[in-house]
Order: sequence, then C-alpha cells, then structure tokens
Amino acid sequence: MPAKNKVPAKNTGPAKNTGPAKNKNAPRQAKLPREVYERELYRLQGELVKMQGWMRATGARMVVIFEGRDAAGKGGTIKRASEFLNPRSAPVVALPAPTERETGQWYFQRYVAHLPTAGELVLFDRSWYNRAGVEHVMGFCTQQEYMRFLHQCPIFERLLVEDGILLRKYWFSVSDEEQQRRFRDRLADPMRRWKLSGMDLESITHWEDYSRAKDEMFVHTDIPEAPWHVLESDDKRRARVNMIAHLLTTVPYSDIEPPKLKLPPRPPSRGYVRPPRDMQAFVPDHAAELLASNGH
Repeated sequence: MPAKNKVPAKNTGPAKNTGPAKNKNAPRQAKLPREVYERELYRLQGELVKMQGWMRATGARMVVIFEGRDAAGKGGTIKRASEFLNPRSAPVVALPAPTERETGQWYFQRYVAHLPTAGELVLFDRSWYNRAGVEHVMGFCTQQEYMRFLHQCPIFERLLVEDGILLRKYWFSVSDEEQQRRFRDRLADPMRRWKLSGMDLESITHWEDYSRAKDEMFVHTDIPEAPWHVLESDDKRRARVNMIAHLLTTVPYSDIEPPKLKLPPRPPSRGYVRPPRDMQAFVPDHAAELLASNGH
C-alpha cells in the first residue's frame, strides 16, 4: 500500500479564546496572499480527494461539524472542502428549523438520520449544537431541554466514536468588528443578501450571550473522544486552508490506487439516423447573442 500522504499542520492549535477582537489574547492575523492561498488550497483539495478514496476503500465513516458565529466563514469553508469530492459520498447537511413532528422526537433523532454509512463523509453546516447556541440564547428551548442536551451530547458523541465514526468538530471564531463588516457587505450585495436573516442581525445585540453560551458548551462537550478545534476566521483564506490541513492530519488515510479503467473502442454504426432538429425543442443560443453583442 502506498505510504500515507502527510500534510503539514498549519496553525491547528486549539486557541480557546473566541471573544471580540478587542480581547488582547486573540492573535492578529496577516491576510494570506491570494496566490499562496489558491495554490495551497488546490493541493489540499487533492489530498481530500485521496482521503475520500481511502474512505471508500476501507469503509471509514466520518462526521465533520462546522459551528461558529454567524458570518464566521463556515459555508465558504464547506464549499471549498467539498468542491472536488464525490457528493454522493460526501453530502452537506444543513437542516432547516424542525418540523412539528421533529419537535416531538428525541432531540438528536433527526440528525441520526443523516449519519454516514460505510465510505461516507458527512459535513454538517451547523448541527445538534443549535440547542446549545441559538435555541438557548434566543429562548427556543426550555432550560430543562438545554440542560438535558448538555448532559446527553457527550454521551451521544461517545457512542458515535465508540461505533467507529471519525468525529471532527470545528468552531469558527470571528471578531465582532469583522462580523459587522461582513453583515454590512451582505446587506449591500443583492447576490449575497439571502445569507442574511433577521436572526443574524439580532445576534449582534446578543454577542456576549452567545459568548457565554459557547463557553458553557465547551465546558460540557470538549471531551477527549471528540474535542473542539477552534479556527480564527477573520481571514477567510487562512481559516479555509487551516481547517482542511488540520482535518487531513487527523485521518490515517493513504493514497489508494483507483481501479484501472480503459475506454472501449466505439462500435461501428448500425444504421441509426438522428431525428431532424426541428422535431426537438433546443435551448436558444444565448451565448451566440452574447458574442455578437460584444463584436465577436
């Protein structure tokens, strides 16, 4: 079997402080140059493809949880991490608000339905940790439900790990100033306006409440079997490559040689005649109109 592909870790230490930028303990990051970022990102994406091949060959199962502040860069990181992966075995799960039926179920039940089978990697864009964050802060659950979650969550995650699931949890930490800037950008950009909700804006007035909720969540759920890994994400480029590089270092994957495939020769024609074009509804050639309007 080929040797394991080792990927150097990049700033993967779990920096526990995720408060506002004015906190002197939060390291200030220089922005990663685009050329360096794009070159390294592409290399890491290639390693993710190898990792997925190893998972399919060995039947490994993995869950990666993306949590953090609104506009902290979770979605963009998921997009880059999954860009070249086979979506059939690397689904992204972003569940909407629970239905009336789901609210009557065991809290973890609707998430269990999305856990991976052999050879699958599941990326959770937010997860069961909604209960410890937005539901608790905004009063969408009772205090009893909240305390039950803090008790049951470590048990639930230990069961997943005990059953062989590779569970990785990432918290994206963004400063209040950078979050505010990203909110303003989304408000002004009609192509990204959908990313901003009233709940996102309301989170501004609950900044410290969310900070306390996150700290309490870590106290109960930062367990040896499934520790939290914190990413400073004021620089999205840094956060993306740091997250992917760290994930790769936690998985004992190797470069599995794919099955040898060979294109067969095309058989000779057996008299098939294609129907006349005017019998089918072809999509208008908008590209031709575009070229003509630009003098081509």
